[in-house]
Amino acid sequence: MLAATHPMSLDTRAAPDGTAVGPRTRPAAPRARRLLALAAGALVLAAALWWGWQSWFAAGAPADAYLTATVQRGELEDTVTATGTLQPRDYVDVGTQVSGQLRKIHVAIGSTVRQGDLLAEIDPTVFQARVDAAQAQLANLRAQLADREAQRTLAEQQFRRQQSLAREDATSAEAVQTAEATLQSAIAQIAALRAQIRQVESTLRGDQANLGYTRIYAPMSGTVVSLTAKQGQTLNANQQAPIILRIADLSTMTVQTQVSEADVSKLRLGMDVYFTTLGGQGRRYYGKLRQVNPTPTVTNNVVLYDALFDVPNPGGELMTQMTAQVFFIVAAAKDALLVPVAALQPAGAGDAGAKRGPAKAQSGPPAVAVDPRLRFANQPATVRVVRDDGTIEERPVQVGAVTRVAAQILAGLEPGEKVVAGPRPAPPRAPAAGSPPKMPPRI
Repeated sequence: MLAATHPMSLDTRAAPDGTAVGPRTRPAAPRARRLLALAAGALVLAAALWWGWQSWFAAGAPADAYLTATVQRGELEDTVTATGTLQPRDYVDVGTQVSGQLRKIHVAIGSTVRQGDLLAEIDPTVFQARVDAAQAQLANLRAQLADREAQRTLAEQQFRRQQSLAREDATSAEAVQTAEATLQSAIAQIAALRAQIRQVESTLRGDQANLGYTRIYAPMSGTVVSLTAKQGQTLNANQQAPIILRIADLSTMTVQTQVSEADVSKLRLGMDVYFTTLGGQGRRYYGKLRQVNPTPTVTNNVVLYDALFDVPNPGGELMTQMTAQVFFIVAAAKDALLVPVAALQPAGAGDAGAKRGPAKAQSGPPAVAVDPRLRFANQPATVRVVRDDGTIEERPVQVGAVTRVAAQILAGLEPGEKVVAGPRPAPPRAPAAGSPPKMPPRI
């Protein structure tokens, strides 16, 4: 027998002794379970509706519309970068002042020499012969001078004798005049010989100097860094002085960099500068700017100015013609409060930005970008600080050093505070219903 669906059902089954049993009631358990399930579903639906209303219709905190950054301590460095090459600060190109065959070279590349050391020798045969000839000519002239001086002495004696005879009227006036002329001629010949001797002595000094130039000595102490001539080579010094080798003092190197005209105005003499080399594994070498050449070099319509600074090289790690990545330190700060440059606003801008909300795209031509280092460095500015309750506070700050990315805050902020760094980008829109999916570009 099937039971009825109403709450109370009758049971007319007979007793074991055959007597009839009266009607009896049973609890309706399936209906209670259905009621409980309906109540739970209603609660879930209410929670979902409340969450959706909070997500889509309830107004959020003002700070939710912005990207924020935390004020932190760190190091800041504003630099001007350039590429340079290394050269010895002190060097000399050693050449020859006379022509001839390079008979002997006493050094090699890498040799360490001291000032006055013999470097090379040129065949001295021709120059020695010139010196010998000049010395012989000089000896001949000096012998002639001795003869002329003896003749002058005799002429003086004869002239005095004729003068004595003339006082006693024992000689003629003609004899006196002849003796006087002979004396004057002897004096003139002696003067001519002495002039010739001075001329030959001058020639001899030049020949002796040329003979000395055949032995080439080190003009300074240092290291032989290049050797352009070979032993046995004939050198011609008539048109230009041939370079034999270069001596350089490698204990101090000079870095020669080329700085663009847009950055050269930021350089100042004595400013700190450092550089790294390709094989230096990030090691920094420090120096101070020594010179900025006023005459630029123009390459492909790019104006570049040479900036030079020196760096000690006691260990000899730095070598000639090495490439250096140079950093001129315009401003630097250590253990400073840092915020992103995007968080700064010019002083006096007020809280209009906070009231307006996120920035919107503007129509028209784009504004000219201003270097933040020129706009904010060492000047007052404002930032928007996010309070604990999510509201935004406009606060004045004092800015120190500035780079293109971060800025140093001297006063107005504390570590751990959050500042507005820009508007939060809008989430991507879902594609419209029924729109075809975007296909990848064909290759």
